[in-house]
Amino acid sequence: MNDFSVLIGGKAGFGIDKSATVIGAIFNQLSYRTYIYRDYPSLIRGGHSFSIVRLSQERIATHKEKIDFILALNQDTFNFHKNRANDNCVIIYDSDTVKIEGAPANAQLQGISVSKIIKEENANEIMLNSCIIGALVKASGVNWHVLDSIFRKEFTKETDLNLKVARRGFDEAKEFKKIEPLSQNILPLSTGNQAVGLGLIKGGLKAYISYPMTPTSPILHFLAEIALEHHLKVLHPESEIGVILMALGFSYMGEKVAVGTSGGGFCLMTEGLSFAGMSELPVVIVVGQRPGPSTGLPTYSAQTDLYFVLSAGQGEFTRFVVAPGDTEEAYFWSATAMNMSWEYQVPSIILTDKNLGEGLFNFDINSVSQIKEAVSLSWDGKSPYKRYQDTENGVSPLAFALAKDAVIKVNSYEHDEYGITTEDPKLTISMQNKRLRKEKYLAQELDKIETVKVYGNENSDVSLLCWGSNKGVCIEAANNLGLKVIQPLVLSPFPIKQFQKALERTKKLISIENNATAQLGRLIKTFGFNVDQNILKYDGRPFSLDELEELIKGTIR
Repeated sequence: MNDFSVLIGGKAGFGIDKSATVIGAIFNQLSYRTYIYRDYPSLIRGGHSFSIVRLSQERIATHKEKIDFILALNQDTFNFHKNRANDNCVIIYDSDTVKIEGAPANAQLQGISVSKIIKEENANEIMLNSCIIGALVKASGVNWHVLDSIFRKEFTKETDLNLKVARRGFDEAKEFKKIEPLSQNILPLSTGNQAVGLGLIKGGLKAYISYPMTPTSPILHFLAEIALEHHLKVLHPESEIGVILMALGFSYMGEKVAVGTSGGGFCLMTEGLSFAGMSELPVVIVVGQRPGPSTGLPTYSAQTDLYFVLSAGQGEFTRFVVAPGDTEEAYFWSATAMNMSWEYQVPSIILTDKNLGEGLFNFDINSVSQIKEAVSLSWDGKSPYKRYQDTENGVSPLAFALAKDAVIKVNSYEHDEYGITTEDPKLTISMQNKRLRKEKYLAQELDKIETVKVYGNENSDVSLLCWGSNKGVCIEAANNLGLKVIQPLVLSPFPIKQFQKALERTKKLISIENNATAQLGRLIKTFGFNVDQNILKYDGRPFSLDELEELIKGTIR
């Protein structure tokens, strides 16, 4: 089997997410490319949680509807997912608690007394997962030593007991299929959030500030764990308003800073965003999209904040907005966002979503283009310091507090070159033009980078338009159907020339988005490009490969 999927499900709060990571690591150790989709309710405990781990010989970034191994730790998992069973699907279940009435005719059933084993070993209930993972390893013909090595890496507490429980599951199961190791290199695994964090560090991050909010909270946790190693300040203030204002303080002092939030938190930050625009303070903001309005579906995913981030904040000012689609892009563009912020003294916004941020992917650092930390324009220390010196490209030399002979004023009111408040009409126009002029030079610099990517059959006259985390599913669907994929990465300033070139030979453009109003389709229309058809999904769940292929076929018949 070179492409198969494992679904594990149980109660929220009982370690399903961690178990999926362990399963992914086991098969990744056999050189399979890995993608994990996580689905969980906004509950601390209870409800139904599940993850789909897809393994393949080829690079993947989406899940399939049909499953080859179902691990049912409770009745809901069996009831809700039995119809996903592929032909000869192996269903491994806790025979102490799960009744398998109505199992698919071709399914191969393996009951394990998981609850009884946990009781006999005097183990914690959360180790149900270890037991059933042990059964999966046996059922898939994987050697025990692979599980042993992964468990010793993943479990730092009660490792021996976890292994003992897993061994009981392994010994009670029988082998149904033989998953053979592949002959290719092993690529490390990373979530999109981790890749964003590492990219920010590559861009020179010194401080990360965040109020926890799904789906970007893991960036806060990840950077806090590695803060000492990378000499980072990682802070969790009292609110999102505190986050953005504290970040602007770091920026004023010359510290490269980023914040993370979601739509609701970003709402509270917009006054600070506008402050950054007027005061020309560099700051990077990671916005993890999820369904709204308001709280919406807080643990699910969406692409609904594009227009919000493009226009957030009062007044008109230059901003850099990018939407990476996988871990490599999350890494590269997070570093680039930091560079653009400090080179042009503008706010940068990295648009992610739950599917990218919390999804687990392979991460190939060797495929990422070289990144150098940008050098900001600095004051020469000789001429009188003008914080807002009017220059050809609108970018003023920087100096920071405590610099000798420099008075560094930051002003959210309209101001002159020295930062002194003014309401003079000529100065108002002059300073506004200076700030907006940066966009032209920022766009010219972005022309040197590949900001619009093309995949699939470049000769096809049917193109799929996508952004963000839909990249993976669109590429795989396009490869299967012989179509082209166009993925704009930078959304402000919009890369008009590169997008126009990507459209060559396209007669039918189909936009694939996770929102109800085709936000990218509307955006490109403002630049004179038209979408012929939209495929939109806005139930909080990502497109599966099977689902999207059928929807595309329906539009091109």
